[in-house]
Amino acid sequence: MPRNRSAGRPAPRPAARPMSSRAPPPAHVQQAPPPAVPQSGGGSMLGGLASTIAQGMAFGTGSAVAHRAVDAVVGPRTIQHEHVQSTDGAGNSTSAQITNVAQNACSNQTKAFQDCIQANNDDIGKCQFYVDMLNECRRGSSSMTL
Repeated sequence: MPRNRSAGRPAPRPAARPMSSRAPPPAHVQQAPPPAVPQSGGGSMLGGLASTIAQGMAFGTGSAVAHRAVDAVVGPRTIQHEHVQSTDGAGNSTSAQITNVAQNACSNQTKAFQDCIQANNDDIGKCQFYVDMLNECRRGSSSMTL
């Protein structure tokens, strides 16, 4: 009997499965980014103050440099103060008229204070309101005189 040669051979392989029978790969899931780490306020209050001062100095320096550059191109700025005293037809100066008005402006307060003193037998404590008004008038009129 002839020998069957197929006995020593391995069994034929089964046919490969078609690709369509495999499950599709899982879809890529996007994950949320990690939460942001809260940042501190930049350190101590003194550090913030020093930073603000440094920023102000830098701004001031830049401004000064810009002013110098403009002065170099346009020319330096000059400021002139002129004091002119005018006189009226009678020869009285304007500053003398202002002083006169200032003295007359306080005459009502002076009279009211004197009347109060006489009415209260020289008790200045009862006339404090008039003293304050007279002092206020004198302070206001002294700023009017030149």
